[in-house]
Amino acid sequence: MVGLAAAGAAAARAPAPGAVVARTHLVCPTPQCHASTLVETRDGVLLAAWFGGDHEGATDVGIWLARRDTGGWSTPVRVADGVDAHGKPIAAWNPVLFQPDHGPLQLYYKLGPNPRQWWGMVITSTDDGAHWSAPRRLPEGILGPIKDKPVQLADGRILAPSSTEDDGWRLHMEWSDDGGAHWQRTGPLNNPVRIGAIQPALLVHADGRVQALARTQQNRIASLWSSDHGAHWTAPTLLDVDNPNAGIDAVQLADGRSLLVYNPTTSGKDWWDGRGVLAVALSDDGLHWHRVLTLENTPGEKFSYPAVIQAHDGKVHISYTWKRTAIAQVVLDPAQLSMDRAD
Repeated sequence: MVGLAAAGAAAARAPAPGAVVARTHLVCPTPQCHASTLVETRDGVLLAAWFGGDHEGATDVGIWLARRDTGGWSTPVRVADGVDAHGKPIAAWNPVLFQPDHGPLQLYYKLGPNPRQWWGMVITSTDDGAHWSAPRRLPEGILGPIKDKPVQLADGRILAPSSTEDDGWRLHMEWSDDGGAHWQRTGPLNNPVRIGAIQPALLVHADGRVQALARTQQNRIASLWSSDHGAHWTAPTLLDVDNPNAGIDAVQLADGRSLLVYNPTTSGKDWWDGRGVLAVALSDDGLHWHRVLTLENTPGEKFSYPAVIQAHDGKVHISYTWKRTAIAQVVLDPAQLSMDRAD
């Protein structure tokens, strides 16, 4: 199997007019792939990672990574997998790439038979993802960022959005004040009987408050806030933003607006319904969101688990699962996105 930069790869779709600068499909070298993550290194190299194998939860599932340079995307390579206590292969899940202000590039991921029994792992790279360290298990009770990227606050704290599913859907936050060497965490931040929520995404607002947006079992996105660098949080509330129990991601743009990538629908008779539409929304306050762009719209298909970053040149990069067979990547010019009009 080859990457997009090589002959025989899937052709990229022509850029759409307006805010969409480019669209690309990363070819997965496995039958299925899911849960992508993006990062731009300090040297300006764009990386994408995801988990791939026979199917989600299969023992052959590992973490795959591709690097983009001036020649395009590299051939994906397997950079992480794992075994259980008996030395048998075990599934890998939900990679999260993160470049701290100082220190090596980090790649967090999970190992385990399912999301109720998994544990957190991390590997690091000092050469923009070309080579990786030996894997290290995170401390007991620390899972790392569960789907979406951490943020680094003005005081240097790395705040990682996390959650658990073994006792209802519960949000919590983890933080490190020494670059990821040691971690602390909050207790559960929600009552799953009222709002079952997982997989938060973080926004750091201009006033220093941190907002978490989360996927819920209530067909809407939840919001909660911290005014003390993530140590304490308000109770979550449901926003007037539909979401069919599906992964989301968000980023605070350099111009002060917040950008959300999400499935703007509600679920049907099955919890995984509603993922045939994927959209982008903007907000000035994190509470009132305006859908401004539709990335996919094919009812019955699955376009899900987005990741989003803003690169140093100002462009917004989005990746997401495309029908479980590829990872789509879209580049946007945020200056062309307006809450006064939708593309």
